[in-house]
Amino acid sequence: MEQRTLGRSGLRVSALGLGTMGWGSDGVTDAHEARDLLVPFVEAGGSLVDTADVYGGGAAEQLLGELLGDVVPREDVVLVTKSGRGRRPGPDTSARALLAGLDASLARLGTDHVDVWMVHAWDGCTPPEEVVSAQARALSSGRARYAGVGDHAGWQLATAAAAARAAGQPLAAAGVELSVLAGDHADVLPAAAHHGLGVLAWAPLGRGVLTGKYRSTTPSDSRAASEHLAAWVQPYLGTGSRRVAQAVATAADGLGVAPLEVALAWVRDHPGVASAVVGARTPGQLLGSLAADELELPAEIRAVLDELSAG
Repeated sequence: MEQRTLGRSGLRVSALGLGTMGWGSDGVTDAHEARDLLVPFVEAGGSLVDTADVYGGGAAEQLLGELLGDVVPREDVVLVTKSGRGRRPGPDTSARALLAGLDASLARLGTDHVDVWMVHAWDGCTPPEEVVSAQARALSSGRARYAGVGDHAGWQLATAAAAARAAGQPLAAAGVELSVLAGDHADVLPAAAHHGLGVLAWAPLGRGVLTGKYRSTTPSDSRAASEHLAAWVQPYLGTGSRRVAQAVATAADGLGVAPLEVALAWVRDHPGVASAVVGARTPGQLLGSLAADELELPAEIRAVLDELSAG
């Protein structure tokens, strides 16, 4: 699998990443199931594994921690986690909350450091300088090797990146939802590029809709039928989204590949993307995503998908 630098940093990450948002709550509920995803991912050349303190209420980090070292060498994984969603209404990115969140994550993960530590949301109550001070403390102590932000609007990302650079602690990564369905990123992606942040693109399959599984019905084993994630998928189940999913499926038919391979290849090779993070729930889903590693989209198909993504 291709290895890419993360923005202007020297860190190398795999072009496809493994996401763990569903671990602990959405089918992946024990270490055996998690192992069946992590091991083949690493064996295929994958390195970036993305998690967060809120995934499964901490269970995702716990499951991942049970595998690092004993099943997969810690040094083979570029470990990304996030803090700041908080327990109060809305995000909490105070230094107190961020550093406590990181320490709790490290305990669950069973490691003394993460490779990339992300502030998981923008908190309008906390000055950017305070967020930067927390990131700087994590970096100087060795608890994190690189810092980044996730789920920030363009101006928020630019504000955070400028504050970090002014403090001598430039950010390395930006977590961005990116797919043919994810809407207009005309502000976020240029901001990330301008400040030298590598994009970790999450939900590249349009929260599962671009796999084609929802074209006629909602499968009982899908995320849209899950108690925990139905509301997360629902925004992409409208008529317009189905038309886009059909266009992706038509392109896939023409290329003789699965729709998810087309959708994933489009994100993976989007300008600025360091890694496209896939949230497979089963080994079969993971193998389907890994098949996209060999696919290079023809320019004509990419142009059509570009147009669709712009709305």
